[in-house]
Amino acid sequence: MVKMSHGLRAKTRKIMTKHPRERGLSPITKSLQSFEVGERANIVIDPSVHKGMPHRRFHGLTGVVVGSQGKAYYVEVNVGNAKKKVLVRREHLRKVKV
Repeated sequence: MVKMSHGLRAKTRKIMTKHPRERGLSPITKSLQSFEVGERANIVIDPSVHKGMPHRRFHGLTGVVVGSQGKAYYVEVNVGNAKKKVLVRREHLRKVKV
């Protein structure tokens, strides 16, 4: 019997694939966007950018930007009853529309 892989990208066939018309590199404006501390942001994984990619359990969650480190941001997210700080690059973040 075959053993399953236990890597970081295990069980991500649907999450980390793009639709055919969206394939290729993402627009440069995604990597140029900036966030302020206290701003809300959605975590949406961009599979074409491997650096700064969060774990798949955080895909689709919304949090508050609490700090930055280099080109990445710390986003505080509620997971169950716990608050987690996730280090995410800006390519994987979207601004929340109010």
